[in-house]
Amino acid sequence: MRHIISILLENEAGALSRVSGLFSARGYNIESLTVAPTEDPTLSRMTLVTRGDENIIEQIKKQLNKLIDVVKLVDLSEGPHIERELMMIKVRAEGAMREEIKRLSDIFRGSIIDVTANSFTIEMTGDGNKLDAFIAALEGDTIIETVRSGPLGIARGGRRLTLTT
Repeated sequence: MRHIISILLENEAGALSRVSGLFSARGYNIESLTVAPTEDPTLSRMTLVTRGDENIIEQIKKQLNKLIDVVKLVDLSEGPHIERELMMIKVRAEGAMREEIKRLSDIFRGSIIDVTANSFTIEMTGDGNKLDAFIAALEGDTIIETVRSGPLGIARGGRRLTLTT
């Protein structure tokens, strides 16, 4: 089963390396990893996506909690949460295709953020299924390049990942 684990960790050199090292040392796979500072400049928030049965996920959480850099963690998959992914996709847009690409981008609520004589770069956010559907809707060799962030997640309602309770 896919799990999104959100981690508050010390914003220090080597913290990311220690977390990823834990995964590689135990043979666990990281499908997606995003890290950025929080509103507290001494802390970073890491969003990590991995797969495993309940025993493996429980072991991962226990091992992460043992790391000195990890302040707090929550498995967002255990409750209601919102997740979004960012994609920037560069596509061929020549001649009559330009209007079709604009229309398709509008349907999927994307924004064209760069225009050249023969290409558009489109920015799009949403869940992974939406981004996959946009890619599938594009014709054959239309895609020049794709960059995706992987999911970010936040708990719904009063549940939160913070030092204060």
